[in-house]
This record gives sequence, C-alpha cells and structure tokens, in this order.
Amino acid sequence: MKLSKFNFELPEELLAEYPAPNRDEARLMVLNRKEGTIEHKMFKDFIDYLDEDDVLVLNNTKVFPARLYGNKEKTGARIEVFLLRELNTETRLWDVLVDPARKIRIGNKLYFGEDESLVAEVIDNTTSRGRTLRFLFDGPYDEFRQKLTDLGQTPLPKYIKRDVEPEDAERYQTIYAKNEGAVAAPTAGLHFSKHLLKRLEIKGVNFAEVTLHVGLGTFSSVEVEDLSKHKMDSEEINIDEITAKIINTGISNKKRICAVGTTSMRALESSVSSSGTLNDYSGWTNKFLFPPHEFSIANMMITNFHTPKSTLLMMVSAFAGYEFIKEAYAEAIKEKYRFYTYGDAMLII
Repeated sequence: MKLSKFNFELPEELLAEYPAPNRDEARLMVLNRKEGTIEHKMFKDFIDYLDEDDVLVLNNTKVFPARLYGNKEKTGARIEVFLLRELNTETRLWDVLVDPARKIRIGNKLYFGEDESLVAEVIDNTTSRGRTLRFLFDGPYDEFRQKLTDLGQTPLPKYIKRDVEPEDAERYQTIYAKNEGAVAAPTAGLHFSKHLLKRLEIKGVNFAEVTLHVGLGTFSSVEVEDLSKHKMDSEEINIDEITAKIINTGISNKKRICAVGTTSMRALESSVSSSGTLNDYSGWTNKFLFPPHEFSIANMMITNFHTPKSTLLMMVSAFAGYEFIKEAYAEAIKEKYRFYTYGDAMLII
C-alpha cells in the first residue's frame, strides 16, 4: 500500500468548525461489509445495531488543556507551546511543540500568564519542531498542574480557525472521559450522549473501557510513500483485567465487539494473545494499522470521517476494505457529510 492511494480532494467547507447542536444528532453513515451496502442514519440510530451482551469498547482518556501562550524573554515575542508529554514530575520536564519554532533555542526562557508567574526554560531541541522545557515552579506538584490547567486552552486542532469558545471545553471531551492525559480527543466518542448510553445500558449492552492517551502520533503526517516505512509515535495505553474479561467473554459468546474510534481499535490490536483474545496490558504502543491487516478483537467500529493521507484513514481502510472506503468517502462528499474532529460519524459492521 502506497501513501498516494489515500489522497482525495476534500472540499474545505466540509471540515466541521463546530459540533452538531446535540451530541447524538450528527449524521451516521452505516457501511455493511457483508452486503456491500451504505445507509444514511442519525447517530442516535446506532442503538439499533447492537443487541444484549454485545460489547461497546470506549476510550476513557481525558483531554487536558495542552495549548499555552507565552512570551519570550527580552523580545516579548508571542510563542505557542503545545504540551505533549510529561517526562518527569519532580523536575517539571515536558516534551512540547513550539510555534514559531525558529525563534526558540536552548537556554531561552518563556513567561506565561498576565503576571508572568509561570516560567519555563528550553533545555533541549528534541525534533525540528519539538523542544524539552523545564518549568521553573517552586510550589507543590498539584499547584503546578492547576497552574497549567488555568493557563491552558482546549487544544482544538489547527484546522479550526476560530477562537476557542467556552462550550469547547465540554464538547471537545467525551462524556465518559476520566483518565487525564490526552492532547486530542478520541473524536468518535464525542457523539455519545448520556441519554444514548443509558438506552444502550438498558438494552443490555456491556461497556468495556480502555485508555489510550491520544498524542500527536495519531495525527502525525506520513512522509513516506511506502507505508511499511512509516513509524508511529508511541502513545500510552492501559487495558485492565476487567476490560479484558468483558471483551473475551463477548468473543467466546460470538457477540459483536464494537470499537469506538481508531484509538480504541489501536489499543485492542496492541494487546492480542496468540489465540486471538485480549490480554490486559499497561504500557506503550506504536502500532500502525494499514491494509492489509487482519483484525483480531473488534468486528464493528465507529469512526469519524478522516482527512486525506492520514493514518486514521488507512486504519479504517484496513478494517472496511480499501475500495469500500473509497466508495463511501465519495458518497460522503457528495452528500456533504462533515469531516474530521467535530464532524459526522461512520459505523462499519
């Protein structure tokens, strides 16, 4: 599989700037792999595709306000700092992206907040865009994290050109988010409302929670034509024994196992036993799923509509079939489905 096979013309007006008025009232395109059919529904109709004892796999990661704006010492230049990963809690070390990167060098200090009460020093150039910062903060750790939260903004993706609005803090978070650590939302899960989850629970659907802290690895662009040469950034995952048991019971009873989003799917595929069941696991994954790939755990998935040449598009093409996804995306553009983070959803059965 080549990178160029995943390119397509996406009209800019189909990139969703705002979420649907209600979470479960986005549109839902349903792809039936066995029948080769495409149906057009509303997201709340998803309940019709699951039965009692089927399993819904949710990624319970929680987004933290990872985007900060600071000023460079002496020049006062405004610098965007995007927090990626905490490296050391005691020394307050973080891997970050900075923009504009060309203005920031080792030894530079950055000041955050109107009172400039938070200071960071650049101590390493990790990549062409990335840096390692040490935050100079004397107080207790929980005070430091609160400071980051107070100063940070909801990290909406760059394609959304508008300013962050108060409702984004809630809408760019799944309603079941609990384990903080993601710098981007697991977007397929944004469509679930409390009402829809309650209806699924009453129907007898089992919920299994995994954690994959979404990092920039999920969104990093692919720079090589030969996909087998692409290296994903590692992301932290956790699958506990309870989750593994719920899912393995579903597998042994030949139930539907529905992965909500590409992140849930990556977590599942990163911890498969030789017998095709799920192992509990806590650690890191850099699993890159692209065609051809035999999926071991989930037999259904929910996902959003992804951008050209993205690793997310490659994964859904592996799950649904390359030609079928190509046909579905052409249909989505024709029918003006909304793409990307705040866009509409697809169910593949």
